[in-house]
Amino acid sequence: MKLWGGRFKDGTDPLVNDFNSSIRIDKRMYREDILGSLAHVKMLGANGIIPLASSKKIEEGLLELLKRLDNGVIEIDMASEDIHSFTEGLLTYYIGPCGKMLHTGRSRNDQVTLDLRLYLKGYIPIIIKDLNLLLKVLYKKSEENIDTIMPGYTHLQKAQPITFAHHLLAYCEMFKRDIKRLKDALVRIDEMPLGSGALATSTYPIDREMVAKELNFSKITLNSLDSVSDRDYVIETLSCLSIIMMHLSRFSEEIILWCTNEFNFIELSDKYSTGSSIMPQKKNPDVAELVRGKTGRVYGDLITLLTVMKGIPLAYNKDMQEDKEALFDALDTVTLSIKTFNGMIDTMKIKKDIMKSGASKGFTNATDLADYLVKKGMAFRNAHEIVGEVVLYCIKENKGIEDLTLLKLKEFSSIFKSDVYNAIDLNTCVQERKVLGGPSKESVLIQLDELKKFINAIEGEFIND
Repeated sequence: MKLWGGRFKDGTDPLVNDFNSSIRIDKRMYREDILGSLAHVKMLGANGIIPLASSKKIEEGLLELLKRLDNGVIEIDMASEDIHSFTEGLLTYYIGPCGKMLHTGRSRNDQVTLDLRLYLKGYIPIIIKDLNLLLKVLYKKSEENIDTIMPGYTHLQKAQPITFAHHLLAYCEMFKRDIKRLKDALVRIDEMPLGSGALATSTYPIDREMVAKELNFSKITLNSLDSVSDRDYVIETLSCLSIIMMHLSRFSEEIILWCTNEFNFIELSDKYSTGSSIMPQKKNPDVAELVRGKTGRVYGDLITLLTVMKGIPLAYNKDMQEDKEALFDALDTVTLSIKTFNGMIDTMKIKKDIMKSGASKGFTNATDLADYLVKKGMAFRNAHEIVGEVVLYCIKENKGIEDLTLLKLKEFSSIFKSDVYNAIDLNTCVQERKVLGGPSKESVLIQLDELKKFINAIEGEFIND
């Protein structure tokens, strides 16, 4: 059934019908479409726009359709133009001509954006919950590795010793911000557009506030032109999803590096690895690689909609039909990526001794040697130069700083005393960095406590509600 046609004499070319159709994409919004229609028809009846008896009959029909679609008794007809025409056509088939009153005072333009906002209001909390579960796994791994020393890097070169807990908690901060961004996006999604009509509202005395309350929206949109042509909230959601994938991809890159023989810091579970069809020794981190690869796919979804929207005049244009395919693809990709990544992290084995051994190489305690001289009264710039000379000597002799005798160190500066060896011990290097946000146990415990509070707050808001 088409929701239009009276003005047309010739039938639509079958190829155009297929090209124009969106049912294969928007069919997943059938619940939102019916719930939006229920709220709309209740308002029509309550305000005398259609007979109350007709309103009640349509409500009953819609509820029956919803039940039958939910339990699979009815299948969505893929020959329909979109989910809106399918719902209205099926309703009319079951309850008779009365079903044709449903579309009074609304347009598909405001109907589709209502469906999409309802869908996102239901879906974004799912992603927030999944991210929170990932935070819980990272909390557990961090708690288990408070004392696991590893090299910290800049420019992918060893820089200073940190702990694995400190490293994991860096990603926790990123994922916390991702959750906050999604929550913030929900605020702008939570505006009810129905009643905007095609672009200029309606001459019927519709009650938009009633519909908003019925659908649990906090407010209504304020400009009908903006309401039907706005896809900012979809673009913002795609932006949030892209940033999540960027964080997962960075983490995945490190997982991939840590699995190599060159690093050998971790071992992934067989459940989250694959082999080679030709090389029997291989154990490949395919999950991490796929997350890294799928990040580009989600970026593409964002760029798709930005490009679609950049040159469209007000108000609605058919180009905007492309919003849902990009959005749904990104939502599906991010959801699967988070869930799979979560399992990979939860089951990975940490090679603590190898991590610590890695931190003992590459002069990660060089800064601490310079700080030692500064604490003895030397200007930092002079200390920096002396330690640089010490490192150069060690490179030539293939030694670590801690391997040098006190006599040799004194050749570089008479300030060096026997207590220098404690100052450049890896444990000291880590534990003395007590500044809030640092890798010391004292600081990490504070970070863990804040993370626990955040996890509990999200659970209370999105899981226990």
